[in-house]
Amino acid sequence: MEFDYDIIVVGGGHAGCEAAAAAARMGSKVLLISMNMQTIAQMSCNPAMGGVAKGQIVREIDALGGYSGIVSDRSAIQFRMLNRSKGPAMWSPRTQNDRMMFAALWRQMLEETEGVHFWQDSVVELLMAEAGARVVGVRTAMGTRFRSRAVVLTTGTFLNGLMHVGEKQQKGGRSGEHASYGISEQLMAMGFSTGRMKTGTPPRIDGRSLDYTKMEEQKGDERPGKFSFTDTRPLEKQRSCWITYTNEVVHDLLRTGFDRSPMYNGSIKGLGPRYCPSIEDKINRFAERDRHQIFVEPEGWNTVEMYINGFSTSLPQDVQYMALRQIPGFENARMFRPGYAIEYDYFPPTQLRPSLETKWVGGLYFAGQINGTTGYEEAACQGLLAGANAHLAIHDRPPMVLGRSEAYMGVLIDDLINKGTDEPYRMFTSRAEYRILLRQDNADIRLSEIARKNGLISEERHARVEQKQKNVDSITKYIQQHAAEPEEVNPVLLEYEEACINQKVKWSSLLLRPGIGLRELSAASEPLSAFLAQFPEEDSEQSEIQWKYRSYIEREEEQARKMSNLDHIFMKPDFDYQSIRALSHEGREKLSSMRPESLGQAARLSGVSPADISILMVYLNK
Repeated sequence: MEFDYDIIVVGGGHAGCEAAAAAARMGSKVLLISMNMQTIAQMSCNPAMGGVAKGQIVREIDALGGYSGIVSDRSAIQFRMLNRSKGPAMWSPRTQNDRMMFAALWRQMLEETEGVHFWQDSVVELLMAEAGARVVGVRTAMGTRFRSRAVVLTTGTFLNGLMHVGEKQQKGGRSGEHASYGISEQLMAMGFSTGRMKTGTPPRIDGRSLDYTKMEEQKGDERPGKFSFTDTRPLEKQRSCWITYTNEVVHDLLRTGFDRSPMYNGSIKGLGPRYCPSIEDKINRFAERDRHQIFVEPEGWNTVEMYINGFSTSLPQDVQYMALRQIPGFENARMFRPGYAIEYDYFPPTQLRPSLETKWVGGLYFAGQINGTTGYEEAACQGLLAGANAHLAIHDRPPMVLGRSEAYMGVLIDDLINKGTDEPYRMFTSRAEYRILLRQDNADIRLSEIARKNGLISEERHARVEQKQKNVDSITKYIQQHAAEPEEVNPVLLEYEEACINQKVKWSSLLLRPGIGLRELSAASEPLSAFLAQFPEEDSEQSEIQWKYRSYIEREEEQARKMSNLDHIFMKPDFDYQSIRALSHEGREKLSSMRPESLGQAARLSGVSPADISILMVYLNK
């Protein structure tokens, strides 16, 4: 056996898998420790990836060489691009996935990644250096000691996990799996602050017992896309999802169990996700609504199991069952397992550096739900950055820190470490002030150079991205130089209720019309159609978006440049904020506590006012 590694990753969920893969791709010898080797990359909740803002994160992970996009494409059973009716900054890809295939493909890709090693056990202790607060390995429940130069904790919901179904409680990190003990207690003894959070999952139903004629069918896109910028193939066939609704009878039945609900009788102490509430929370918070939407989602290609999205609950099993059977289409429903809630320990992420290394223990990184986030995508991107930064640190290289104008991943990390969170953090497009720059379609162009520089992708893959940019520039140049004749384009303009032209007009000018795109214009012109046929469709779409929204893009780029100037004014770790009496009392407290690494980070701290930043700038200039 081998006992010495560069990096140990604790936990085999989405964060742990991306962390192990990233560090190994960069050249580290990695040990991935999982309590159960059969549940690596398991989709514990809904069998889907992406969605609003989350889809952008998956594409960013893929642009940085991560595996989530590839696995999602290869295990997809449905693809939809959400928010197509809105601007491209809001377009968000989403896949419905085969749960078992997703986990199997992830494990296969990890096993095929040179440098990734595996061990099945529970980690109960971090090994610390004799001198100084630095982690040097882990000890497992079986007593095995593994040494390493860095440790990435991706413990998910397993730290002191407690599951609730009505008044029944069971210790565990997930249905059928034990909780993890020891790490939380050790970290608290070291001085880390901690808290409790709660998440939940809905019942699983036998799809053969449902009446789909009483539901609305939700098909995938006619021309399905994909997540990965690699050569994964779009879906050729898809499975439908279904939509139904609760009603007042369902709500009344659910209310009969409120006195036995752990959410309302005080059994659950942790806060649950605000934007993914349980069904009992919905009918309590939105009492004026007489129905709530329920999505019936297949768990895979070859299973009858259905995930009941929108019905997350921890109510008693009998109440769940009675209420479910009053939903249209569920009259004869058979339950595979009830929904449940789970409470677990998390560590407020204000205790982390931008690299996701802890401030108090060198070489120790946190990623995923241990940082207070919720969602596969949020966990996966943290894992990738934590694994990459652990590798960079042990080779004395600067960390890979993404700015808020560079990636949704940068927004997420910046929010976590500067603002913290006391409820499960979920990414939304509204959290990003530069969302026109951070579109899903340009993630590869935004991030490939960063990925290449840090050894996350190959030179060959980077060259493909450079070629894409050249293609986009060629298309843009063509539409600026060539013009449309009135007789060829007016029939198309009339079809889309656009004003006709009476003289030659550049294609670039016509493209600025809201209801017209390159696909529509190419149908009117054989030369334009022939020119565009040389390029992949996604390159044409990229050119179209950049041209249509160029004034907005330029404005956001200018705003980002101004803000980035503050990020390049660095603060000393031992800076004495208390000595600057002109700062507000709250500003002095927050700055002294958080120890920002730059003036830009200081400006984003909750409680630090613009006036405080102005005072700091004057002081620094002196």
